Amino acid sequence: MGEDHVDRILAQWRRERPDLDVEPMGLLGRLARLSTYLGREVEKTFLEFGLSSASFDVMAALRRSGKPYRLSPGDLLATTMITSGTMTNRIDQLEKAGLVERLTNPEDRRSVLIALKPEGLDLVERAVTAHVANQHRLTALLDPEERTALDAIAKKYLAAFE
Repeated sequence: MGEDHVDRILAQWRRERPDLDVEPMGLLGRLARLSTYLGREVEKTFLEFGLSSASFDVMAALRRSGKPYRLSPGDLLATTMITSGTMTNRIDQLEKAGLVERLTNPEDRRSVLIALKPEGLDLVERAVTAHVANQHRLTALLDPEERTALDAIAKKYLAAFE
């Protein structure tokens, strides 16, 4: 494997600050760059459906919940790492687009449920199919053993933060 952009940055730091062990900078820099590239590729797929990753996340959470595809705003919030104000904005945008609706909660008339409308269900079904195909395309750059190993390492590393 040849030298990459991160290798050049590390070489500069090693030259300028030989007293620092910059090895972690390489790993974290590559992870950050990879996340940026993968994020762009994922967004392209969502844009084909008029969605962003943020709107897809809300709709996908509703779809994963199973029939009747309804969750409270609090349950939706628990599936993400965003503020309640941000979630309200996402729901508002999806409601304006005719993809979700706010329904009175039959178990507690003081609260609402967010529900996928038929148009939203159709859209998220098509978007998730394309999203999964895109994920297969992106991960096919590694062979099956590499994917398994990278997934195990990433899972272990992520668990340290969660």
